[in-house]
Amino acid sequence: MLIVCPSCASAYRIEAGKVGMEGRSVRCAACRETWFISPADVLAGHEAELAAEGPADPIAESAWEEASAAVRQAADLPIPAAPRSSFRSSKVRRGISLSPSLAVGLALVAALPVVCLSRTSVVRAVPATAALFARIGLPVNLRGVEIRDVVAFSSPAQDGRSAELVVEGDLVGVARADVPVAPLKAEIRDAGGRVIQTFSVPAPRAMLGHAEASRFRGVLASPPADGRAIVLHFATADSSRGETKLGTAEN
Repeated sequence: MLIVCPSCASAYRIEAGKVGMEGRSVRCAACRETWFISPADVLAGHEAELAAEGPADPIAESAWEEASAAVRQAADLPIPAAPRSSFRSSKVRRGISLSPSLAVGLALVAALPVVCLSRTSVVRAVPATAALFARIGLPVNLRGVEIRDVVAFSSPAQDGRSAELVVEGDLVGVARADVPVAPLKAEIRDAGGRVIQTFSVPAPRAMLGHAEASRFRGVLASPPADGRAIVLHFATADSSRGETKLGTAEN
């Protein structure tokens, strides 16, 4: 009789007598699929073999017809599904196995939202990560104060007074609670980006509450003539310090 694998369509020819009148489970040699040959399949295969062999022995044919009646009755019984289910489960497990590198990559992707939500704690533990979060548009401000709306202008010397460089801006509280305000430091840089002079800008107040703003102002007398840019940041060293770079500062 001819049997065909239901998974990969590989065909095999076996003798119906070797299967038995009760049917049996068989496994495909190509894809390892397991399926059940029912008694009805055995009957159909045996009849095809008899037709191919020509006229049969009447006694043997009579015995086969009696067995066929029993097969037809048995064919109405449900086919056991346990072998098929067990094989498919093992096949699925093999299909979803992951390489170590892929497993690590998926774990990192799954952990990324958690890291972003707790990025303040991450930056406190590893200050160097502040720059990474800033690059992806998630800056971390551990100080709780932002520098905003900074302007710089120069006043020429007149009436016996020397020229002055004035830097002004707002400090805004972004923390949920009151936070201390540190003084600022302004760096004057030349066209090559080198710092040629620094000066301090006093804090406008000692504390800032949430969403509160306070205007600061710093003045430098006789600023260097080759200054072209100003970088403003908090005076205390901090990896997450606020920093503002102004455009060209002509003197």
